[in-house]
Amino acid sequence: MKRSIFLLVFCIGLSGCTGLSQTQQRSLTGGAGGAATGAVIGAIAGNAAMGAAIGGAVGVAGGYLYGKHKESEQRAYQQGRRDEAQYGR
Repeated sequence: MKRSIFLLVFCIGLSGCTGLSQTQQRSLTGGAGGAATGAVIGAIAGNAAMGAAIGGAVGVAGGYLYGKHKESEQRAYQQGRRDEAQYGR
């Protein structure tokens, strides 16, 4: 019973990510990964909750910055494609 409830909650949680932009998805993934990693390191150090909070914040920031960088790369690529089509470089 507990397993089926966990699977249901997990699937509902994943389906909530479908309308997010890539930057938002990267921020969410970074936050989750950072929180998990921070909790493990915090548990070793003696305070899992503090580690999870710090790791989550760092993960969200890192995911957001990485997402913005990838958006910038994509815009530059698209601009290059437009220039090539227009000027025949």
